[in-house]
Amino acid sequence: MSAQPAENPDSARASLEALRTEIAKAVVGQDPAVTGLVVALLCRGHVLLEGVPGVAKTLLVRALAASLELDTKRVQFTPDLMPSDVTGSLVYDARTAEFSFQPGPVFTNLLLADEINRTPPKTQASLLEAMEERQVTVDGTPRPLPDPFLVAATQNPVEYEGTYPLPEAQLDRFLLKLTVPLPSREDEIGVLTRHAEGFNPRDLHAAGLRPAANTADLEAARAAVAKTAVSAEITGYVVDICRATRESPSLTLGVSPRGATALLSTARAWAWLTGRDYVIPDDVKALALPTLRHRIQLRPEAEMEGVTADSVITAILAHVPVPR
Repeated sequence: MSAQPAENPDSARASLEALRTEIAKAVVGQDPAVTGLVVALLCRGHVLLEGVPGVAKTLLVRALAASLELDTKRVQFTPDLMPSDVTGSLVYDARTAEFSFQPGPVFTNLLLADEINRTPPKTQASLLEAMEERQVTVDGTPRPLPDPFLVAATQNPVEYEGTYPLPEAQLDRFLLKLTVPLPSREDEIGVLTRHAEGFNPRDLHAAGLRPAANTADLEAARAAVAKTAVSAEITGYVVDICRATRESPSLTLGVSPRGATALLSTARAWAWLTGRDYVIPDDVKALALPTLRHRIQLRPEAEMEGVTADSVITAILAHVPVPR
């Protein structure tokens, strides 16, 4: 049964909570990743999911699509994939002796870019304009994409064979980078139990997933998030965190002003999801790692010493004064 349109922010929030419940029917655990996807929807952002093969990255995005009344398409990124395979191209029609535009899979609401780092940089870059400007230019003609539009990309860790690291400009287009870890023993037992009981990850409808939210819910929620109050102290706190990354001796690249804007946006969405109409420092802290970890670059010597992006950000959060 289709979800009913939201009439107010409270019902929109309830619909998004139901969305998380629906996804849990297919994916055991991984609550931070599920929450991150919902935050990205609220912020009109894109998500990069990173984890080793077999931890349900693709299933997570498919479950999100099944829980929403949105058009969804999937692209399996491979070394021979061409940019036109993603964006579309002009096709000659012999009957009319004219070229017509054949839209690519990017013309959808939710694009699953599976294993995005297995295709060369030229094809990776075909998504840059779509992700930033919500349009695709082919033969000099800009073609707008549907709204909402979200890219949910999965990638294997860069040390895996056959991967092409995403360039900084591409990474910066993702609102969040969510790590999908191996499940705990209890969660893994839950996964096996579901499969033993007949769960088929290729048939989510049979698993009981139903649309829990629609476009009206999403628009009502976004309008409410935009009204979430942000004090001058919170704005200064976000700026101080991002500026501290630029001064860290462990980094060659700190967070840009776009990253600071992204952190403020995700903190507002999280504040609204938790039932508040104003942002507190804990909201900023909660979203700092997924929002900033892919926007910084470690020095080679720091990497050799075992320093990680998450450890640098965590140390900065512990050092930057928290507004009262």
